[in-house]
Amino acid sequence: MKFCLAGEGAMGTNHIQVLKQFDDIEVVTLACGVEEDGLAFAKEWGIPHVSTSLEECLHQDGVEAVLLTTPNQVHASQAELALKMGKHVQVEIPMGLSLEESQRLVEAEEKSGLVCMVCHTKRYGGPFREIYRQVREGEIHLHHIVQQTFFFRRTNTNMFGNPRSWTDELLWHQACHMVDFIYWLFDEPDIDAWAQAGPNHPDLGIPMDITISLRSKSGCLITSAQSFNNHGPISSTYRFIGEEATYTLGRDGLLDHEGNEIPLEPGGINVQDREFIDAVREGRKPLTSCKTCLPTMEILDRLQKSMDERDRF
Repeated sequence: MKFCLAGEGAMGTNHIQVLKQFDDIEVVTLACGVEEDGLAFAKEWGIPHVSTSLEECLHQDGVEAVLLTTPNQVHASQAELALKMGKHVQVEIPMGLSLEESQRLVEAEEKSGLVCMVCHTKRYGGPFREIYRQVREGEIHLHHIVQQTFFFRRTNTNMFGNPRSWTDELLWHQACHMVDFIYWLFDEPDIDAWAQAGPNHPDLGIPMDITISLRSKSGCLITSAQSFNNHGPISSTYRFIGEEATYTLGRDGLLDHEGNEIPLEPGGINVQDREFIDAVREGRKPLTSCKTCLPTMEILDRLQKSMDERDRF
């Protein structure tokens, strides 16, 4: 299968490393944002065609699918363009920066009959799949999930510390990972949800700190803190406090309260990208199709409105 990769930044690097491991995939064209960076990326990874025009790249002979790792602000519009051109789409989160954008993309997905899959990577991660399994099989009954995502991102730089031309978003991008996992875990599109935000950064124009609270029908509380102001390396941790056990998830893996590592099935971006390829080949909906993940965006929309309402006072 011939692929177009869009985006020469951090996530483009993560995905090309995986795609190069698949013998049945050929990345034949790169749609880049900065031509000089794109040419260097293509040379490093052996991609024969480069253009700053996504449409030109999608017109290359034999291209069946595109993987969008571009700035958040263009995810929805680029995915819609690709679907209209008859290409299967795998798009990094978020699928849109508003509920309205996300709804339009779902409409385009349904109309096209093509695969349009969102990279909600946590649904494919070993630790998260293990917690999901234990909850669904009744092995653990959760009382509280405590989650933290910390960055130091007061300038427009990516996860590798390199400059980027766009501004990241704390709720619709970073917190989207957590919100989608919680929705998937409890299967509750109407889960209780509220949020509040700290002050906007004077230059970036975005809130640098947010707090999110969710409550499932079973009474499980979810407490999440997100910050771009945290001094130190990027980190994301989870604590799953249950009746039968407590687990922590961080850089050391999934551990129980005594520090024992929990055995896990393989997972991650390679499993995620394989799911997209298999869904295209098998003519089926992937686990994280746009339509399947739309409730996540609806929860984010409620959280955004909650923050906006509190800002009035």
